[in-house]
Amino acid sequence: MNGVLIIDKPSGLTSHDVVNRVRRILGQRSVGHLGTLDPSATGVLPIVVGSFTRLAQFYTHTDKKYEGVIRFGFATDTYDAEGEPTTPPAEVNFNFEDLRSLAAGFVGTRQQMPPPFSAKKIAGVPAYKLARKRKPVELKPVEVGILEFTILDLTGECASFRAHVASGTYVRSIAHELGQKLGCGAHLAELRRTAVADFKIEDAHSLEELAAATQQGSVGAMFVHPRKLLPHMPSVTVNEEALGHIRDGRAVNLPDMSRAPQVKVFCNQRELVAIATRIAGTLFHPSIVLSVNSVSLLNNHSNCD
Repeated sequence: MNGVLIIDKPSGLTSHDVVNRVRRILGQRSVGHLGTLDPSATGVLPIVVGSFTRLAQFYTHTDKKYEGVIRFGFATDTYDAEGEPTTPPAEVNFNFEDLRSLAAGFVGTRQQMPPPFSAKKIAGVPAYKLARKRKPVELKPVEVGILEFTILDLTGECASFRAHVASGTYVRSIAHELGQKLGCGAHLAELRRTAVADFKIEDAHSLEELAAATQQGSVGAMFVHPRKLLPHMPSVTVNEEALGHIRDGRAVNLPDMSRAPQVKVFCNQRELVAIATRIAGTLFHPSIVLSVNSVSLLNNHSNCD
């Protein structure tokens, strides 16, 4: 079983917890995810299954979209609602327009301090392990990209927002810094990821839906169509002879005129067999071979028509 699933991660589970549940539901050992989501957060968690785990390398630097709520009045050590307060309660005395104006100033490329409770490593040790032991956490600012940060509403101490950020950006840190600038402290109260790259919440499934579909034998319909993956890469369909070369890791001429540096190679409409890298002209080398059914496909003429 090879493919990509979009899971709507529930609150209270780590991304690794979700991976383990998918393994049990599908009875598949080779399962991974494309981008960690905090345990308290919900939303889009793309899951790669089988040989498609090898596609993870193409999703290491992907934009992400979120919706959430920031609570003003005090900061926490984790920068979210799971942590302990680090500042005394403060009065919230700004208005909606002031907050929207301040938030707009966060958009662009900027330096951001990661949360002390994060996976950033200090001398090889994850920061959160040091923070849990109350040891000093000396992190350095990193350059991040914020494509959108819009305040949607302000009700009392809480503001709802929408954000679109580049890979490596911590929304928790945005909330924390916003509270610092306002002088009242703030933390991330709720977070829901609505998109990772081209994977959207509208196409996500719950773990319960996945389990039910597996029992009913209809789980295949939940997988993202392979031709929708990595949309920046053109798709080419090969014949049996070319498929044999690809299976053996040999260079092959492919019918592609796009001049793209890489292409997705299909045997038919749904069978993604490889990612190939252009060498020169129409000559490509199979940099990643995905299909575990290459031998059987070669013996079945109808599959490659």
